[in-house]
Amino acid sequence: MLGRLASIIAKQLLSGQHIVAVRCEEINISGGMVRQKAKYERFLRKRSVTNPRRGAVKFRAPSRILWRTVRGMIPHKTPRGAAALERLKAFEGVPFPYDKVKRMVVPDALKVLRLQHGHRYCQLGALAASVGWKHKEAVEQLEAKRKAKSAAYYEAKKKLRALRAKAEAQVDGQ
Repeated sequence: MLGRLASIIAKQLLSGQHIVAVRCEEINISGGMVRQKAKYERFLRKRSVTNPRRGAVKFRAPSRILWRTVRGMIPHKTPRGAAALERLKAFEGVPFPYDKVKRMVVPDALKVLRLQHGHRYCQLGALAASVGWKHKEAVEQLEAKRKAKSAAYYEAKKKLRALRAKAEAQVDGQ
């Protein structure tokens, strides 16, 4: 769930942790897609009265939506908050250096634990694509390729582990 995840990330950033959020397009938001899209489009319509070209930049990418959510939970205008926000990296998919790194899940932010059965939810990637994010298909293709490569690696790892266990059993048997 986006808000719970963002609050935990914000707390960790303020305590000095470096955090890399991957697969931001898979983050869930409570509330149905129609409602969330209406809320986000209302937010996108907000602009300056005197000069409509001015105003805040509204991000469409899921990683930047997460980043902005976390920024709202950090005193980002102070040096401490700015330094904390610099310790956050967010990505769609799992890019190169982080595909080999062990990933963690935040249990307090899981949909299965936090959202009651039958309640509506939507994914951040689908919401972002509906309001103007243009790279959903590209990220899905890259993720499919990464998952296939990861599955092949895991199969090879299981075979090596079985061979090692067999060899250790043979050594113990002698």
